[in-house]
Amino acid sequence: MNVPATPFRVVMAQLDLLVGDIAGNADKIIASAVDARERWQADLIVFPELTLTGYPPEDLLLRPGFIAQIEPALQRLRAQIAGIAAVVGCPITTPEGLRNAAVIVEDGELRMSYYKQLLPNYSVFDEKRYFVAGTEPGVTEIKGVKVGVTICEDVWQPGPLAQAAKAGAQLLVNLNASPYHAGKGHQRLEVLRQRVEESRIPIVYVNLLGGQDELVFDGGSMVVGADGTLARRAPFFAAGLFPVDFQISADRLIPVLDSVAAEPGAEEGIYQALVLGVRDYVQKNGFPGVVLGLSGGIDSALTLAIAVDALGAERVEAVLMPSRYTADMSNTDAELEAKALGVNYHLLPIEPAFQAFLQILQPLFAGLAADITEENIQARCRGVLLMAISNKTGKMVLTTGNKSETAVGYSTLYGDMAGGFAPIKDVLKTMVYRLAAWRNQQSPVIPQRVFDRPPSAELRPDQTDQDSLPPYEVLDAILQGYVEQDRSVEELIASGFERATVERVARLVIVNEYKRRQAAPGIRITPRAFGRDRRYPITSGFRR
Repeated sequence: MNVPATPFRVVMAQLDLLVGDIAGNADKIIASAVDARERWQADLIVFPELTLTGYPPEDLLLRPGFIAQIEPALQRLRAQIAGIAAVVGCPITTPEGLRNAAVIVEDGELRMSYYKQLLPNYSVFDEKRYFVAGTEPGVTEIKGVKVGVTICEDVWQPGPLAQAAKAGAQLLVNLNASPYHAGKGHQRLEVLRQRVEESRIPIVYVNLLGGQDELVFDGGSMVVGADGTLARRAPFFAAGLFPVDFQISADRLIPVLDSVAAEPGAEEGIYQALVLGVRDYVQKNGFPGVVLGLSGGIDSALTLAIAVDALGAERVEAVLMPSRYTADMSNTDAELEAKALGVNYHLLPIEPAFQAFLQILQPLFAGLAADITEENIQARCRGVLLMAISNKTGKMVLTTGNKSETAVGYSTLYGDMAGGFAPIKDVLKTMVYRLAAWRNQQSPVIPQRVFDRPPSAELRPDQTDQDSLPPYEVLDAILQGYVEQDRSVEELIASGFERATVERVARLVIVNEYKRRQAAPGIRITPRAFGRDRRYPITSGFRR
């Protein structure tokens, strides 16, 4: 006998939330549930991991006053979500300790609480600092469908889903706060396909959207059928509610094929992550806009484009600060960039300030040859000007240093490192050029000469970066091995790099940890960024 197919509709709530704003996040949850019920007549809406608190709440979870806000917020959800079941991530206090939980609320009831079983404690994750792991599956019936719940890391290993399947789950929902790095979307999809191959249960995977300090969450929520088919995928880097229908036939749920957003290519994905990270950092922290130094070089040109695309030209201010060593073409190119992007810009030569500092220091420097000291003074003159504009206007200073420079300390403390946020801090120089070229394909805003000229700090006559550093193609390849893959000096030498170059780069990475500790936070776009991912001691005898 054939059983007629019956629809079951799920809405994936891919939201941009504010860490710590429990009341505001609860408002978004309620509004989204009402929208899903009224607009799509959905049976179930699924939210990201730790929806109520935002992710990651970090040591806010250690504050009793913060945890005390959770229960009243849950009471609001129970009271105001009706006619639809909602799966919501939140911390729950239990006799055993604090749990990373997912609760199902509907029509005044708390239908179920599930506690995350696999607590990640690697890379950017620190969950064992705060949470006690769960051990039991979470399965409940919603409109005749047995729905199993897991949270983020739970789906990266087979155990929790196998438990849910054994408990009778016909559909699995997985709440996520999975941060972006290049290629992460494909990696997530392959993991889900492994899980459905083992369980033959379709998975609804809902991911967080938005920037949170160094992290960017890129969305890409999706549905994978029991046969491994990618049936639905929400856009990357866009918030919204995304419905998907399931046909119920006998005991099987089959997702109805719908739109599948393509994962952006490497350059496009990284660029979108940087734009989202800047936008959310500026807006969530309440800055009216940003200001940055525009040198005519590739790094500041890319940073300016990112800022304008994130905030609009009216909220971005550029400052040209030429020194006695700045080439006329640098000023010309910087002006062309500012005009192409429509931003307000100012020309503030630093020579008077530089001369004033030299005059003050002359009694101490008499008889000593000029060296990097004078170069750094010029960079610090610029830092003073940018911070003064920031103080006066309230706009935040964006720094323009890239990962290659950050790694080896090719930057000046309190000079070009001065600022509140570093958009391209995790972007190697070779990728800076690729991103700039990709952005120019959308609309030409960076003069070709900026790509063609050898990069230079222009702090002494005829200076180029390659006077002080290996060619960026070589430097970046070594940094990828040494920093991002934790390969040893000897391994890199064995792979074909010159011993002297590798040893020099490794030494520079090690001895400049103190600079990185004082640097502005920046957006993570690789699996091994400085800061949250790579935490090395400043004082150390390790040299290889």
